[in-house]
Amino acid sequence: MKKLARKSRKNKSSSSRNLVTWEDPKSTVSEQYRTIRTNIQYASVQREMKTIVVTSAGPEEGKSTTVANLAVTMAQQGKKTLIVDADLRKPTVHYTFRTMNTHGLTNVLIHQSRFSEVIQETTVENLFILPSGPIPPNPAELLSAKKMEQLLLEAKQEFDVILFDTPPVLPVTDAQILAGQSDGCILVIRNGKTDKQAGMKAKELLEKADATMIGAILNERKISQKQEYYYYYGKS
Repeated sequence: MKKLARKSRKNKSSSSRNLVTWEDPKSTVSEQYRTIRTNIQYASVQREMKTIVVTSAGPEEGKSTTVANLAVTMAQQGKKTLIVDADLRKPTVHYTFRTMNTHGLTNVLIHQSRFSEVIQETTVENLFILPSGPIPPNPAELLSAKKMEQLLLEAKQEFDVILFDTPPVLPVTDAQILAGQSDGCILVIRNGKTDKQAGMKAKELLEKADATMIGAILNERKISQKQEYYYYYGKS
């Protein structure tokens, strides 16, 4: 398991991007992420939610930022948490955590590396990442391969929570493939950007893939000058 170089708290803002739950844990936004975490736990009462896909209808709706911050709150609760960058078309997790992306998920799926060899530890205690690795020519085929099922089983044995950052639902089928294999799915909706029809279509496509919809998150809804963003979680 590779370990990222640890940096002091003074320099933590330069070692991450958009990690408000780590950089400013007492903020209103951080508290909303913790509320989302709690609601996910309530949703897990009747069915275990260990593998969760986080996606959106279209690009630039905040899903990657949401994944990262949710993962931080879960790790802060003492859960051994893994973020899997399953966006094999436009990966960003390695940017968020300022690490290399030379080896990752794709290397495991094509049998070049073992799962344990490409996991990276972060500066946040209990939080680990699996970068995407090199961008392949056939992302959907890789994610639907038998090796992905094996990786999911291995990850469940090692981690308490596994969050998947996936491509948007409408342009490609990748999120549907993973959502059908995972315990639950969360749809991220960006206030003022996500079209209502697009959101409804994304939900419909995920349900057709037999995804268990946990709920939806509305982000970037301004409520005051002091409280810039409000994150809402609810049953979709």
